[in-house]
Amino acid sequence: MLFFNLVLQAQETGNESIPVEAEQDTVAPAVTSDEIIRELQQQDSVKVDSVRKPQFLTSKVVYSAKDYMRLSPVEDRMYLYNEAKVVYGDMTMQAGLIVIDNRTNEVYAYGIKDSTGVYTQKPVFTQAQRTIEPDSLRFNFDTERALVYNSRTQENEFNVKGQVTKRENDSVYFMKNVRFTTSEDVDNPEYYFYARKIKFVPDKKIVSGLVNMYIADVPTPLGLPFGYFPMTDEQTSGFIIPSFGDSQYGYNLQNGGYYFAISDYADLLTTGSYYTNGTYNFELASNYALRYKFRGNLSFRYEKRYNSQRGFPDFSEQSSYNIRWSHSQDSKANPSSRFSASVNLGSSEYYRESINQSNIGNRLNNTLSSSVSYSKTFSGEPQVNLSLAARHSQNTQTQSINMSLPTLQLSMDRIFPFAPKGGTKKGLFENINFQYQVRAENQIQTYDSLFFKPQMFRDAKLGAQHSIPVSTNFKLFKYLSVSTGTSYEETWVSRTFRKSYDPVLDDEVIDTVNGFDSYRTYNFNASIGTTVYGQKDFGKDKKIQAIRHTMRPSISYSINPGFDQFYDTYERQNLGATDPEDQIELVDYSRFDGTLYGAPGQNFSSSIGLSISNTIEAKVRDKDSTATEPKKIKLLNNFSVSTSYNLAGDSLRLAPISMRGSIPILDNKLDINFGGNLDIYALDNNNRKIDKLNIENGGSLFRLTNGSVNFGYSFSSKDFKGDGQENTDELENETFRNGGRPDDLFGKSIDDMNDEDPFEGNEEKKAKAENDWYNFEIPWDIRLAYSMNYTNNRRQNDISSHSIMFSGNVELSPKWQIGYSSGYDLVNNGFTPTQLRFSRDLDSWVMNFSWTPFGPYKSWNFLIRIKSSALSDIKYEKRRDRNFSL
Repeated sequence: MLFFNLVLQAQETGNESIPVEAEQDTVAPAVTSDEIIRELQQQDSVKVDSVRKPQFLTSKVVYSAKDYMRLSPVEDRMYLYNEAKVVYGDMTMQAGLIVIDNRTNEVYAYGIKDSTGVYTQKPVFTQAQRTIEPDSLRFNFDTERALVYNSRTQENEFNVKGQVTKRENDSVYFMKNVRFTTSEDVDNPEYYFYARKIKFVPDKKIVSGLVNMYIADVPTPLGLPFGYFPMTDEQTSGFIIPSFGDSQYGYNLQNGGYYFAISDYADLLTTGSYYTNGTYNFELASNYALRYKFRGNLSFRYEKRYNSQRGFPDFSEQSSYNIRWSHSQDSKANPSSRFSASVNLGSSEYYRESINQSNIGNRLNNTLSSSVSYSKTFSGEPQVNLSLAARHSQNTQTQSINMSLPTLQLSMDRIFPFAPKGGTKKGLFENINFQYQVRAENQIQTYDSLFFKPQMFRDAKLGAQHSIPVSTNFKLFKYLSVSTGTSYEETWVSRTFRKSYDPVLDDEVIDTVNGFDSYRTYNFNASIGTTVYGQKDFGKDKKIQAIRHTMRPSISYSINPGFDQFYDTYERQNLGATDPEDQIELVDYSRFDGTLYGAPGQNFSSSIGLSISNTIEAKVRDKDSTATEPKKIKLLNNFSVSTSYNLAGDSLRLAPISMRGSIPILDNKLDINFGGNLDIYALDNNNRKIDKLNIENGGSLFRLTNGSVNFGYSFSSKDFKGDGQENTDELENETFRNGGRPDDLFGKSIDDMNDEDPFEGNEEKKAKAENDWYNFEIPWDIRLAYSMNYTNNRRQNDISSHSIMFSGNVELSPKWQIGYSSGYDLVNNGFTPTQLRFSRDLDSWVMNFSWTPFGPYKSWNFLIRIKSSALSDIKYEKRRDRNFSL
């Protein structure tokens, strides 16, 4: 401890101050070390009392230095030189030279020059986990105030450098001639804000006087008489600056609004756009989350469009809306119950016609779907599972809507009444089991124009279906697996339909009969199957060591009785008949036709089903020389052939032969899926199926009625390094939440492009690029999707759809990235909607350009903005919307 009054007898031969030059600042002249020393040597105008009161420190002072520690009794100072360090409480000071003045109870820190004359070992001041790196500083132990010169500090995303800083305490700083930026290099930033005076409250805010924005040390006209910059990690409410543009609806301000930071668990975003012809839209969006419980987001979008101008003959107006809700429950929240939601509903034309919708992938989506479900498991013997769901499906082309509000499902686990209390179940008798299931739903079929109108609910279909399946299984002759069972079903409906004939109108009349009604059905089924293996060995010294063929043939039999007791008959006049006996026609109908689950079968059926499944695998020598076992690969996966024969039918007894399978090309990367149907019956001159073999009608043995081939392939440069693929958070993906794909095969949302930083995490590549002329490891990714469908039911011989889609991204350098999404329609011979994307990393800035060069959604969008989320509103954005002359 050296902070006390020293009384030492010694002779001082000399005391020379050590001049150190401070680093020059580009904004304001730096204070040199000579000026600092002269300021420190100036004494207070009030004379020092000859009898000084002792000063006490509140904590222990620990100090050290590499070269020397020298005491000066005359000055009552201590000098610490080279890698000097002083620790006082939570304050740590490191520098090349530290001077401790016992008279004023102050400490001074400077850097020193090395052998080459470079100013090194600048002071580093740390307190309360906050670090400041100035050229020099002065600190008072009594007041705990500091005077800092050319300080550098980092707070959240900001780097701050001030010429002179006065530290009042660990929570308030006053600074002079300051520049602050989000650039990593505060001494040579790409941009910064320059302020003459500021008040700096760490982790909270920067309040400044006159502030100007500099880009590459060039002042810009952007300036404010005062500024407020939040510096908190917490969400903060604030305005959202709109972007300016022009389109066929006139000049506009797009996506401006206000952000409400409601709490740590929820927020609210309100944005809107306005066009000079009166068109407008607005959006309300909220995100919410509770750790280990749930998370989700909710949004509502409304748009009012005016085409042309009022009074013109082509004037029209149109409104549309869209509602989205995504909710995901954490698996740890409640193991026995789960609630989830995925809602996307609204006007069918919203994604196609929206003036503020910049996502090609959403425009290509023809289906909107929603599902809100709750499930609960009741433990016990037996276990009971309950599920309650509301579902919605909407075709945006036909504008038809199918909804289930709600659907209730209740199921009981299987009960084995004759199973032994211990051990495994064996034989026919012990494997007998049954269960109970019920499904009840309220189904609605409507259109956009009737959505949520009274007629929509009047046409709803309400019903319930109870089923009790009973089954058992056993082994036959050791290798054959036999299963058999029966099922009893009871169907309840809330209304039925009575049909009659009106001779005046000469038409069928349908009367609705409201009230409870029901019918009961039952059936029987049995099946027998086995598994057959075949293997061909070629030798362990061969590249292909063995091939194994696995076949799973099965034969099934089913009986469905005819329930003609639920059918009625009415007489219909056939006025076109010449024979009087044929003028009266009997028409069979069921009062359950048109109900939720339809009418029971009227005709008895007895059919045999045949199927065989094939899998071919190979054992090949592993390329890895250290591997001790051969590698297994699949050559043909689950190639199945199936058909059925109706024993009770009077014609066309053999059903079409169905073939399905896949060919693995690359392990877990590329599978070619194929399928088709073959029919043995011929067609007549009217292209109707007749009870005559196709080969007897001059054709081939089988007639291909339809077929399909499709595959999807995704790979990247990471696959060749073994890094694997990155996972996509589908809940946060804009395209996926709108009902599209989570990848960018059909294009990427411009809003997602503008919000994300495509170069995030590239610091290592950027550092390498500074030393290399060319980036030899170019990251890239490619996605391919191919689809072909063939139809020939009635001699169409038509390829109904045939297309290939592709997308990808290439990082030409650590700061340049390009992307594309496109495809080609081989039926219509034209490109599908195409999007080109360009991104440029400008260090503290990011630039994005998206271009749809042709098609009905021809447009482009340009954006340059600061990367930091704290300054994300400082941007320039320019758009050309669709249908606007480029």
